[in-house]
Amino acid sequence: MSRFPVAISLGAFGADFVRERGQASFIPLLVEAGVTRIELREELFNGREDLAALGEAIHAQGLECLYSAPLELWLEGQRQPNPALEPTLQRASTCGAAWLKVSLGHLTEDSDVASLADRLARYDVHLLVENDQTPQGGRIEPFTDFFARVEALQMPIGMTFDIGNWMWQEQSASAAACQLGRFVEYVHCKAVVRSPAGKLIAVPPTPSDLRQWEQLLKHMPSGLPRAVEYPLQGEDLLDVTRTQVAALARLGQPLVQPATEAVSHV
Repeated sequence: MSRFPVAISLGAFGADFVRERGQASFIPLLVEAGVTRIELREELFNGREDLAALGEAIHAQGLECLYSAPLELWLEGQRQPNPALEPTLQRASTCGAAWLKVSLGHLTEDSDVASLADRLARYDVHLLVENDQTPQGGRIEPFTDFFARVEALQMPIGMTFDIGNWMWQEQSASAAACQLGRFVEYVHCKAVVRSPAGKLIAVPPTPSDLRQWEQLLKHMPSGLPRAVEYPLQGEDLLDVTRTQVAALARLGQPLVQPATEAVSHV
């Protein structure tokens, strides 16, 4: 049985740990753990990275590369896309990333979605828009509106579906999958619980969470890349990572029926 592709969002290893070690240092671990794609986190760069060298190191190990930026596609009160989009696309391109992941931001009826075409055409980087945890970018309705416009304009923009983020705005992940599943090209996986202090936090999945995620994936194209975006911690970090990668790789796999012996009628 072939494995479905799994990514690691490097923030899963802890922000301080990643900033201290540098994102390139995690490449060998990801390769050993059976990861297909590395998700670089712009907010975890320390400002001293050689992005081109980082991209070469990723490519040399045969990993796909996605560049994640804490950027809202639309700023409040602005009709045109965020002017920071193009320099961010350039940084993603320098890293050799095939995808750039951003948030939706403040989409309105006046937002000029069509103007994204010219900006995106200059770069060989595919744009993915993710549901975040904010009121403007974490609810279902703005995404159905956005992708209806994207579809009408036949623009090559996909969705990153973050399973856990819907909880911050009390949205149903199941309803979101039903309405948006056909636009999804990448899935962020994290279970979410409320801490004793009352704060929502990401945690590794239970068997029940994994079963629920399988149901969500049924509304999306088969075999989508899925990413670990919950804490990966432990004495043996490779073993922890490998275990979680294997669990996500199995999601949505068809059940294998046991072979039956042929019955002779001779």
